Amino acid sequence: MSTSAHRYFIINKPYDMVSQFVSSHEVRLLGDLDFEFPEGTHAIGRLDNHSEGLLILTTNKKVTRLLFDPKKKHERSYLIMVKNIVTPDLLEQLKTGVTIPVTTGEDYVAVPTSIEIVENVKDHYLHMDDVRQQYPHTWMLMTLTEGKFHQVRKMCLAIHRRCLRLIRVSIGNLKLADLEPGAVKEFEEKAFFKLIGIDDAK
Repeated sequence: MSTSAHRYFIINKPYDMVSQFVSSHEVRLLGDLDFEFPEGTHAIGRLDNHSEGLLILTTNKKVTRLLFDPKKKHERSYLIMVKNIVTPDLLEQLKTGVTIPVTTGEDYVAVPTSIEIVENVKDHYLHMDDVRQQYPHTWMLMTLTEGKFHQVRKMCLAIHRRCLRLIRVSIGNLKLADLEPGAVKEFEEKAFFKLIGIDDAK
């Protein structure tokens, strides 16, 4: 339990849950998790309802500004399952950068910090039972320091591979590790700041 005025959590956001506590739509919400969050808790760096994995929740509003400060890059890593095989040539296209549309209506060249094919997915994420794995597919581990709208999915489509599953496994040195889907883990403030790589957010 944190001894500071603010509290800091990570969750393993399940598939088909939005990164909000309140919605006008009939959807699964963060409040449906089996955990009593304190008043004022909000999500940082949202995952859409079809994405899974590491989501930060906190009562400290300043963390959002510090985490998305353009002067300081924070790495985010994603496990991605795409339909069909990603050949070495296609992987090289992703490594050198692909053009994706962004919300301003312009084209943007997206270049990952790193990307690799993953052979043993459970080295990175334990909860990997997926019937779609019996069909041709490829798992990749991609790290970014930017977050354009639906960027990972758009990058996959740029090489004509549809993203079937998207799991954020780390932000900085804050890792999902063996946290089960729907589970919550709380951090002390000092440890949280150190892992995520931000300065004092009091």
